[in-house]
Amino acid sequence: MGLITYPNGQKSLLSTKETEIAIKLIKDFFQLNLATELNLSRVTAPLFVPANTGINDDLNGIEKPVAFNSKALIGTKLEIVQSLAKWKRMMLGQMSFEPGYGLYTDMNAIRPDEECLDNTHSLYVDQWDWERVITPENMNRDFLEYIVRKIYSILKRTEHYVCERYSSIKPELPEDIVFVHSQELLDLYPDLDPRERENKFLHEHKAAFIIGIGGELSDGSVHDLRAPDYDNWSYSNGNGQKGLNGDIFIWNNVLGKALELSSMGIRVDKAALIEQLEKRNCPERKELMWHKMLLNDEMPLSIGGGIGQSRLCMYFLRKVHIGEVQASVWPKEIIDECKTNSINLL
Repeated sequence: MGLITYPNGQKSLLSTKETEIAIKLIKDFFQLNLATELNLSRVTAPLFVPANTGINDDLNGIEKPVAFNSKALIGTKLEIVQSLAKWKRMMLGQMSFEPGYGLYTDMNAIRPDEECLDNTHSLYVDQWDWERVITPENMNRDFLEYIVRKIYSILKRTEHYVCERYSSIKPELPEDIVFVHSQELLDLYPDLDPRERENKFLHEHKAAFIIGIGGELSDGSVHDLRAPDYDNWSYSNGNGQKGLNGDIFIWNNVLGKALELSSMGIRVDKAALIEQLEKRNCPERKELMWHKMLLNDEMPLSIGGGIGQSRLCMYFLRKVHIGEVQASVWPKEIIDECKTNSINLL
């Protein structure tokens, strides 16, 4: 069980009923702006997909999805999605989206291998999964930063929207987001672990996009693990910095630590897919259906990511615990501690 943080004297600024209303306001406003800003169309997404096809997201490469067999589909094993990172790209091709356009959807998932249930981690995950077609000319850091700034502008706009409606909530996001590579963080704070580096940097800068998640750093470590078959973390710009992906972090004043809101990146092309499968010692995945489609040019180049809905609402409503903005299941110890600290779990 993870460590729960209960800031002294921190009380909810909204009642449970007000919170439920505010959650819908935030979600409606954010997804409309996301679709408009990035030229995205909403699509319907699956809750489960066939196993052994390569469609499901392997996350860090070690988490096992919830799986089941259906009486109606004899011999077919199904898996609850862990995210829609690869499914979305397949849909871009099937729906013939042009460069500069894409899709988004609501994704609901179960993370049974989540070991750390704390203020920001739950067994239940809800996020906006989005994907947009790009051209070969877009496969560079400048374009990645261009898209990140668009998303950050939506975060700023949403915070303003919330603060206008709830006078007890004050704006906190800085005017601009800072870009830093995970290698630069290691160089800045060589004696700290990745989470400590994030906290140190975000405490100073308040909003940052950390680039290069999954690629090997100069000391042989990685800032955080990423599956080998969606984000392009092996791309090198020639100066020792690798990766065309990253995470959006903001500083959470309520908890006094960095909060990840989004994981995103430019996706692998054929060369990067083969290289990354080799680096993660799983070249056999090339024989899976999804991977064969990519290698046979049946899917477009793309950029995409996931944006945590509950974490977004938690931050904008200045909540202490993610359970205040989503309905999940918690250990009795957490339920009791939240009740003692006047934290209303949904």
